[in-house]
Amino acid sequence: MAQRPIDAIPIDDVVAKAGVAKGSFFNHFADKASFAAAVAAEVRAEMERRVGEANSNVSDPLARLVGGMCVAIEFALTDRKQAIVMLRGLEWSTARAHPLNSGILADIDAAVAKGFIRSEAANVGVLYWLALCQMTMINVIERRMSRIDASARLREVLLLALAGLGVKCEKAAELAKDAEIRMLKCSQKFV
Repeated sequence: MAQRPIDAIPIDDVVAKAGVAKGSFFNHFADKASFAAAVAAEVRAEMERRVGEANSNVSDPLARLVGGMCVAIEFALTDRKQAIVMLRGLEWSTARAHPLNSGILADIDAAVAKGFIRSEAANVGVLYWLALCQMTMINVIERRMSRIDASARLREVLLLALAGLGVKCEKAAELAKDAEIRMLKCSQKFV
């Protein structure tokens, strides 16, 4: 699934790789799309676990959002194949109330409640943040960026993303620069 989309993979290849009968596949999944979604959800859950670890001692909702995007970009750098699988298979996961988005939702809601970001973010902030995270991950993967280039791209995206949410320019610049420095210091998996 990291090399080609699920539509281009015959079910026979999937069951052969898994070492199961074709009937077993259909006992667990309605079709290839539901299989891809299940695999992508598992990968996303792992990434969310890493986000939780990275943000475990962070209370500022803006810093938590930034920390989550740092983890996403680190994931794209260090776990490229898993990131591709996740990004290809995450259909229908952009809904505000989707279980995988609970952390982003909580941080967006907290930032709105504290007046850190615009009130419109209460309705579309999760979608906005997910779109920026996912497209930045895709950009890092497609361009096979170095850590230095990915860190700079992260800073640029965060600066615009936070400003778009209504964060004051000085605060957005500070958070974006801190994220860039944090990414540059990482030499292994982001924790």
